[in-house]
Amino acid sequence: MSNPEDDESVGTRWPELLVALLLLAAALLVITDSLRVGIGWSDDGPRSGYFPFYIGIGLAGASAWIALQQLLNWQRNPEFAEKGQLKLVWAIFWPMVLYVGLVATTGIYVASVVLIGFFMRQHGKHAWIATVGVAIGVPLACYLTFERWFLVPLPKGPLEALLGL
Repeated sequence: MSNPEDDESVGTRWPELLVALLLLAAALLVITDSLRVGIGWSDDGPRSGYFPFYIGIGLAGASAWIALQQLLNWQRNPEFAEKGQLKLVWAIFWPMVLYVGLVATTGIYVASVVLIGFFMRQHGKHAWIATVGVAIGVPLACYLTFERWFLVPLPKGPLEALLGL
């Protein structure tokens, strides 16, 4: 039997407005930093902020237009998603946020083992042997590919320092 609460839907007005405002804030940050590094031309061509500045202007204009349209059509609120669908999105979103925090504190390899293991057990319902094999194998393959073969260092944490990697 389905939960009646899951059948309720969320309209588009708030998600669209919040995303538009978030993108507008990002655009203003890009514009501000572009102005800081320079948007003009130098002897050898455009300065560092030239192209990002105009991309920021375009993004700001599009974001402001979407926010304005949403505010002008506030009464119209077509369905964005059902609450049950949003719960599925949150079930993926929060582990990814935790992963970003773990990368900053434990390095990318340990964080990847934890994330892959969590998703394989929680969402995939895989057996422990497969989970452990893939959760360790994928970061190991990434280490060998990026660090050893391409010589591209990825973020490391205290465990890698302890192992001398």
